[in-house]
Amino acid sequence: MLVFEYVWLFCLLPLPFLIWLLLPPFKEEQQSIRVPFFEELSTAAGLKAAPGAVILKTNLLQKVIAPLIWILIVTAVARPQWVEDPIEKIESARDLLLAVDISQSMDARDFVDPQGQRIMRLDAVKLVLNEFIERRKGDRIGLIVFGGGAYPQAPFTLDHQSCRLLLEQTEVGMAGPRTMVGDAIGLGIKMFEESAVEERVMVLLTDGNDTGSKMPPLKAAEIANQRGIQIYTIAIGDPGGSGDDQVDLKSLEEIAQVTGGSFFRGDDRQELDMIYRKLDELAPQNYESFSYRPRRPLYHWPLAVAMALTGLFYLVIFTWTFAKDVMQKKISVT
Repeated sequence: MLVFEYVWLFCLLPLPFLIWLLLPPFKEEQQSIRVPFFEELSTAAGLKAAPGAVILKTNLLQKVIAPLIWILIVTAVARPQWVEDPIEKIESARDLLLAVDISQSMDARDFVDPQGQRIMRLDAVKLVLNEFIERRKGDRIGLIVFGGGAYPQAPFTLDHQSCRLLLEQTEVGMAGPRTMVGDAIGLGIKMFEESAVEERVMVLLTDGNDTGSKMPPLKAAEIANQRGIQIYTIAIGDPGGSGDDQVDLKSLEEIAQVTGGSFFRGDDRQELDMIYRKLDELAPQNYESFSYRPRRPLYHWPLAVAMALTGLFYLVIFTWTFAKDVMQKKISVT
């Protein structure tokens, strides 16, 4: 919509009329010679004598253009602005890091999708995480994937659409067949180093036990606690399995306990969805929303029109005067 920054300046619109009404006409005195035979002299010269005081008359063009120019100047000084639609800016007060296990065991088809079909564990995790990310509109979200090593998939960002796309493109085995839980926590600590917010939350999901990380998981959890990082752990594997497929429930519980987080167990997609909804309650969104409306100045438009009308007026007057002089010369010659 159109607004004026100094709308009170429109009170100046009647100012020229008040000046014309209240102040006396401008007078300019000129030196002259009193000649007793002035009438005979002017008659001999072929000139017509005029009164001593001459009041210049305004033409129709001046009466129309002058008020219009004044209105345009006052409008420009009042600073017209076009206020555009409001833009909302979100400033997050929490960084949320998702660490997802994509080891080879995540291809086990022991989860069921909403249509009742059996799907891989990773696909079930993607379904639940997509909904979880969509609900966290006010948090900066980062993504780590880990297997035989830990790799940053997405930095902390409010662009949740990109984060979901990168998660969707992740496949089982891309990070190797093993499960490096400690290295995943260590990478998360490093990613949080550049975080300026006070609230730092990491959600660690795995279906296996640690298989030789450079940093033991519990040691990494202690360091994370010292850096103010809270870790929530989610186990979706089989504790009765063997080797890499056996999830270490005790270790995941201790990691959560050391950092002040919580431990969850998700045996199917419904439980996994319930866990992430529980996380919404334990770590609710924390952000500030700022709204502002961009303003586009328009003062140059009335100012440009006023200048164009002024130039047009003088051009018309000059052309008219020049044409009149030419006609008078032709008449005098004839």
